[in-house]
Amino acid sequence: MPTHDEIRRRANDDLRKQQVVMDGHFDFGNGFHGACYLNPHQLFRSPSVIWRVAQDLIDLTPWEVLDQTDVIAGPATGGALLAHTMAGLLEGRRAMTHAPYEFAPFGEADGQARLSPFYARLIAGRRVVIADDVRNTGRTFQQCADLVRDAGGTVIATVQIIDRCEADITLPVPNIALVEYKAPPNVAAADCPLCRAGVPVTRF
Repeated sequence: MPTHDEIRRRANDDLRKQQVVMDGHFDFGNGFHGACYLNPHQLFRSPSVIWRVAQDLIDLTPWEVLDQTDVIAGPATGGALLAHTMAGLLEGRRAMTHAPYEFAPFGEADGQARLSPFYARLIAGRRVVIADDVRNTGRTFQQCADLVRDAGGTVIATVQIIDRCEADITLPVPNIALVEYKAPPNVAAADCPLCRAGVPVTRF
């Protein structure tokens, strides 16, 4: 069984090979440039990659957390796909005495997470792990946790593929990241040293 450090080291190498973590010169379209881009959508092009990432996250998450979990939930789109894959893989490890793992997606409207009445009823009275592809500020996890609470459920952990180590909101539950990656700071386009050096904008 690989150690946690070995799992994270392998995952970091894989994320670079899959061009999830990309180095270059990026124009983010919001007036800022940067030397690093995190592109989690690259993970979802191949089912085998997201299955491996989900399996690694399961291996990193304490079993006492997973054994208490009823529902894996995630925000659209990447988090929902990750949560669905984790729920399916956990079925293969489930003890006969543990009820089947279930999945719930959060929708999105006007930049805010949403939970349909159908999934709100599924979550009521249940213990929930929220999964997402990237944790930036932590606000998405907070929005989703509020929806779980309002539906009568309890969030017992959060998991993500990449933690950018810049969250200003942290929930009072265990948080498990496959890779912690603090990207270099972005700069205003007018002050971009890469532009001044004549480095072309990376296209992909």
